[in-house]
Amino acid sequence: MGFFSDLFTRTGRVARGQANDAVSALEDANFETTVRQTVADMKTELNNVVRASAMAMSNYNQLDAEYQKYVKQSAEWKARAGQALDAGNEDLAKKALAKKAESDKQVASMQAAIESARTASDALKAQVTELKHKIEEGERTATTLVARKNAAMAQQKVSEALAGVGKADNAFATLSNFEKSVAKQEATAKAFGELTSAGKDDNLEAEFAQLGGHSVDAELEEMKRARRLPSVEFQKELPPASGRS
Repeated sequence: MGFFSDLFTRTGRVARGQANDAVSALEDANFETTVRQTVADMKTELNNVVRASAMAMSNYNQLDAEYQKYVKQSAEWKARAGQALDAGNEDLAKKALAKKAESDKQVASMQAAIESARTASDALKAQVTELKHKIEEGERTATTLVARKNAAMAQQKVSEALAGVGKADNAFATLSNFEKSVAKQEATAKAFGELTSAGKDDNLEAEFAQLGGHSVDAELEEMKRARRLPSVEFQKELPPASGRS
């Protein structure tokens, strides 16, 4: 049982991980829509809190109105009791004080309820104010997040393009593949050229080339000597200058 329990636990963890990855990928693909929807959900929550707050405030207002009615009645019966005493009618004054006691009892019984209603109403009003501020901040944050997300995606695309990675139809990657293909063909052609020239006596060809070079050099020296010889023989036939005097 322990083995199967562990297996099911691990399998469930993998499934949850895959589901989370799928949801994350979906959120990335629809980032702006997701962010805007989050703000919309916050507004929906605010509307729910506003309705609850309105109901709480309505309850408090009703209780407070009832409470103030008994407070007012208590004051009125007290005033009437005083009026009866001034008139010398104690029995009437007692009856008025009895009515006042009934009103005071109602005031006391409502005291706890009205305090609770007031606390709940004040808390909900504070929550509404806080939610409004959060929504205003959330709208500003959403705009900033969308702009940052778009900038990050653009930067990532540029980086991927410069690195020659990314989608299969990336122009930079395609050009790089062309360059690799041409380089491979050039290397193959060079290899075939080396194989074709293999077996030839390169040293023998070089020796004949050197012989041809020496023949040209020798012919050039012969022509130079031929051009200098007549001038030398003519100078030898001239008589000395001192014999004419």
